[in-house]
Amino acid sequence: MDAIKLFDSTSLECSKLITQRYSTSFSLGIKSLDKIFHEPIYGIYGFVRFADEIVDTFHDKDRRKLLDTFKAETYKAIEEKISFNPVLHAFQLVIHKYDIGLDLVEAFLKSMAMDLEDLVYDKATYEEYIYGSAEVVGLMCLKVFCKDDPKQYKELKGYACKLGAAFQKVNFLRDMKSDFEERGRVYFPGLEYSKFNELAKTQIEEDIEKDFQEALIGIKKLPEGARTGVYLAYKYYRSLFNKIRDCSPETISSMRVRIPNSRKLSLLVGTYFGTKLGLE
Repeated sequence: MDAIKLFDSTSLECSKLITQRYSTSFSLGIKSLDKIFHEPIYGIYGFVRFADEIVDTFHDKDRRKLLDTFKAETYKAIEEKISFNPVLHAFQLVIHKYDIGLDLVEAFLKSMAMDLEDLVYDKATYEEYIYGSAEVVGLMCLKVFCKDDPKQYKELKGYACKLGAAFQKVNFLRDMKSDFEERGRVYFPGLEYSKFNELAKTQIEEDIEKDFQEALIGIKKLPEGARTGVYLAYKYYRSLFNKIRDCSPETISSMRVRIPNSRKLSLLVGTYFGTKLGLE
């Protein structure tokens, strides 16, 4: 292996490590993808994970300055096709190899910046935030899956957005307590945290259900090497969503609903055999 390839592969390994340390469920999903997709999806996840950490974790730092620096270094890495920040180097490799548009990167970073503002979300800002924080990540991954088929990418874009939206909305419900108590955020438009009740919960769940139903249509049309991994992520979030549905508004407001690792593994096995045998 020559020196440049070693540098590239080492950077991608760093993003793989970040994925494994931060997300058991996402790591399982990636392992279920064809091997050709592993490195680029790790490269995307490492980037979005670190950007998210800036706005969610480092409250004793100047997070806006940190995010502005991260953004500038991201664009510099993409322009110069190199960075000695391994996460950004891995990401720029994926950007160039899979022709991921800068509009997706910009929308993502804009949503991260929105988390630094004291916003009361209305329908427009809610949809803008979900698009940038979740839907564009799905579109980046779809670019990887459909590298040699732009027509397929165009056909599946809408479904990928629905899947990303469903995942993010489930996250909003799961993290409602910590988002409000630790960060002062309530993402759902028109919802007051203290007035979260069964009616509000049901309306949110009906919206998420529609997203899931539309997303599944697209998952079935994905390239075979991507289908199992994406379907696993779908099954995981479906399982989490069903668990949340069974909880009262008071429970969601007082604790974070989780899926045990043993359940994640059983979902992996069931998804693998279900898709391979045509049972799902």
